[in-house]
Amino acid sequence: MVMTAQSPRVEPATRRVTVLGATGSVGTSTLDLIARAPDRFAVEALTANRNAEALARQAKALGARYAAVADETAWPDLRDALAGTGIEAAAGEAAVVAAAERPADWVMASIVGSCGLPATLAAARRGAMVAFANKECLVSAGPLMMDVVRRSGATLLPVDSEHNAIFQVLGGGGDGSTPDGVERIVLTASGGPFRTADRETMAAATPDQAVAHPTWSMGAKISVDSATMMNKGLEVIEASYLFGLDESRVGVLVHPQSIVHGLVEWADGSVVAQLGTPDMRTPIAYALAWPERMATPARRLDLVSLSRLDFEDPSEDRFPALRIARDALRTGGSAPTILNAANETAVYAFLGRRIGFLDIERVVARTLDTIPAGPLDSLEAVTDIDERARRVARSLIAA
Repeated sequence: MVMTAQSPRVEPATRRVTVLGATGSVGTSTLDLIARAPDRFAVEALTANRNAEALARQAKALGARYAAVADETAWPDLRDALAGTGIEAAAGEAAVVAAAERPADWVMASIVGSCGLPATLAAARRGAMVAFANKECLVSAGPLMMDVVRRSGATLLPVDSEHNAIFQVLGGGGDGSTPDGVERIVLTASGGPFRTADRETMAAATPDQAVAHPTWSMGAKISVDSATMMNKGLEVIEASYLFGLDESRVGVLVHPQSIVHGLVEWADGSVVAQLGTPDMRTPIAYALAWPERMATPARRLDLVSLSRLDFEDPSEDRFPALRIARDALRTGGSAPTILNAANETAVYAFLGRRIGFLDIERVVARTLDTIPAGPLDSLEAVTDIDERARRVARSLIAA
C-alpha cells in the first residue's frame, strides 16, 4: 500500500491468541508483551501444567475465554479460582489439546518437552500461525510436523532466538525451504556455564552449577541442555527441518556475549546476521506481531560499550552431545526422537541427583545404540518410540 500525506495509517487488526504453557518463562514473557499492546491482541485460551493459581491470575488479567491445566489434580483449584468470572475452566491432556483447537489466529507453543507435541500438532492441523518455543516438537516429529504444516497451510514462527534470527534474515521461511543462494546458516551458542571447563570439572558439576546460565534466564531443563550443549544439537536438528537444509549446511559457533543470534552465509560471499541484547521478548515479539513489528522493553544494543564480539568453534571432545545430535540427524527416521526422549529422561535424573552431569550424554548415546531407528509416519509412531526410548534410558539410569 502506498502511503500519502492524506492516507490514514492502517493499524493491524486485533489478533486472537492462545498461549500453551502460559506460566513458564516464554509464556509469561508472551503475556507481558500482550498486556503492553491490549488494542492489538485478545486472549482466547491459556494453559499450564499444574500451576492453577498463576494460570487463573493470568486468565483474569487478560480476559481469556478458556483456561486449562494438564494435571487433573489441579482442576479444583482452577475451577474455584475462576468461579464467577465467565472463563471456561478445564483439566487434563485432552483439555490442553482442546485449547490449541480453539479459534485463535496465533498459538504460542511453549510447553516444555515432547508432551507439548499433541497440542502443537492440533494447532498446526487447523492452519493456525504457530509460534513455537518447544524445539522438541520438531526434534521428535520433524517430518510429521512439516508434513502437517504443508498440508494445512499453517505458518511456523520460530521463537528460539537462533532460529528466529535466521527467520528474520531470510525474511520468512520456516516451511521446510530456503531461498536460492543460501549456502548455509550458522546458529550461535553461549557455551553455557562450562564453556571453558575441563571434563574433570564437569564430571563433578552439581545441578545448581549446571542451571547457572551466564546470559539467559531459562528453565532448569533447557539450562542443563545448554550446559551439555545438547540444546545446540537439538537446535541443529530443528533448523534442518525448519529451513530444509541437510546437517552439513547448519553450522554452530560459540559466542559468549549472546549478541549475534544467527547468521546466513550467501553464495556471493555475503554474511548477514541478526543482533540484539539477550532478551527473549525480542524474538517472541517478532513472532507475535509477524509480519509486522512491535515495540518491546528490551534493552537496546550499544555496540560502542560492548566493544568486542568473540567467536570460537565448539569443542565436540568436551561437549560430545553436539556430535551425538548431529549423528542422529544424519541417521534420520526415529533417531532424533530417541535422542530427545533419552535426553529428557537423563536430564531430569541429573536434576534429581540420581546421575552425574557427564552421565547425561552416556545415557543418550547408549539408548541410541540400543534402539534401531525406524520410520515415523504418525503421532502414534512418535509416541511409541518415545516411550520405548524412555524405558531404555530409565533402565540405564537404574543400572
